[in-house]
Amino acid sequence: MKKTIGVLGTIVLLITLTAMVTLKQKKFGQTPRGERLERIKQSANYRSGEFKNFSPTPTITAEKSRMQVMFDFMTRKKIRVTPEDEIPVVKTDIKSIKHDEDYVLWFGHSSYLIKVDGITFLIDPVFSAYGSPFPFINKIFEGTGVYNAEDMPAIDYLVITHDHWDHLDYNSVMSLKAKTSQVICGLGVGQHFEYWGFDKSKITELDWFEGVELVEGLQLTAAPARHFSGRGLKGNQTLWVSFVLKTPAYNLFLGGDGGYDTHFAEIGSKFGPFDLAILEQGQYDNNWNLIHTMPDQVFKIAGELKSKKILPVHHSKFALANHPWDEPLNKITENHADSGISVLTPKIGEPIFLKDNTQTFRQWWKGLN
Repeated sequence: MKKTIGVLGTIVLLITLTAMVTLKQKKFGQTPRGERLERIKQSANYRSGEFKNFSPTPTITAEKSRMQVMFDFMTRKKIRVTPEDEIPVVKTDIKSIKHDEDYVLWFGHSSYLIKVDGITFLIDPVFSAYGSPFPFINKIFEGTGVYNAEDMPAIDYLVITHDHWDHLDYNSVMSLKAKTSQVICGLGVGQHFEYWGFDKSKITELDWFEGVELVEGLQLTAAPARHFSGRGLKGNQTLWVSFVLKTPAYNLFLGGDGGYDTHFAEIGSKFGPFDLAILEQGQYDNNWNLIHTMPDQVFKIAGELKSKKILPVHHSKFALANHPWDEPLNKITENHADSGISVLTPKIGEPIFLKDNTQTFRQWWKGLN
């Protein structure tokens, strides 16, 4: 018995030490502290030691324990969650696009580049071959990793919606560090960047409904989302956000991650109508239907935002849920017929030119296995 207890104690100690060493790696970032933490404590969205959504939002909504949901996720039969065929990608020479073009260029999942009025915004760039702390978890789909930091132009504003690994990738932002002028993110996320050596004066952190005028006539405002945050063991220490990008010519909604709630109607009332809403669609599941948008909610959200067009993202690069990889695109194109809202479905790397209202996109995923 003593020998067994000793062996078990050694195993527990080894696991604990391994976890401690792993979590000390630079890429895990750092929780807010000092003046930053004091500012966070003043936020109405920070209560009982963590950030909260407007409505109660359990991460797991199924009538099962978290362990049961994880077991179900791991053991459930997976049907076409990863494409057998290589996803078609357009490798655009971004730096050669005309200076006066206004465009959105999607890199798969939730990473995209926006250029308006000669100013570049790079949102949630993940150029690594995986969307997790470890290269053997959440690998990208074959053929989707054709863009990297070297392909990017100078970045005026690096915009981060939240600090999950599939939105804030350490290797990517470090590769972009030299060409990034300013970082804009939610409260607390700036601690990661400062820890990683970014100049504190170049980091702007915003609370919900807090905005900043970047240049005359161009405003970026952080808006609510219904989600959660965290890169290690302790969650919700940083704020998850969506953004409203208002320029002289366009009004754009940058959705980030999150489920449906009343905040979309409030955002639409305060800031709409929108020319384009970039909305999460993918990696959903009934077991976590409050923290990700379900397919039948997308057009309700777009309607409440008063958006003329939507660009669905959060798909076609990682398999973070058990739905078929192309289901989000199939459902959104099937459901939009009576919505009166245009759905943009570019290939990865295919620019959306904002001045061109005649531009159309193929249903490129059709026929792929």
